[in-house]
Amino acid sequence: MSPSILAGLVGAALVGLGLYGLILHPHPLRKLLAFNFIGSGVFLVFGIVARRGAAARFAFDPVPQAMVITGIVVAFAASALAVALILRLAAASGKVTLDPEAWSGPDDGGAK
Repeated sequence: MSPSILAGLVGAALVGLGLYGLILHPHPLRKLLAFNFIGSGVFLVFGIVARRGAAARFAFDPVPQAMVITGIVVAFAASALAVALILRLAAASGKVTLDPEAWSGPDDGGAK
């Protein structure tokens, strides 16, 4: 197994783990980490695809590398914004969850 195939498989595994975490976990910080896993996997796979194209003696194309670098910067900025929003949610409500059952439970007071 060549290193590029191994890196591609690792990228695919990161995307799979990220999708799993994004779908199943209601906590916003875990969703943010899962989203970053997906982004890292996509960047890795995209870099490997660009590298394999260069290894196959296609013409040098700097666009994939530029897109990966731009994507890393955008992902960092989006993560910082998401952390700020999560902190604001925690400060405003005292709860940090996206689960709708957690929001409606304590306010009912058991009265019917």
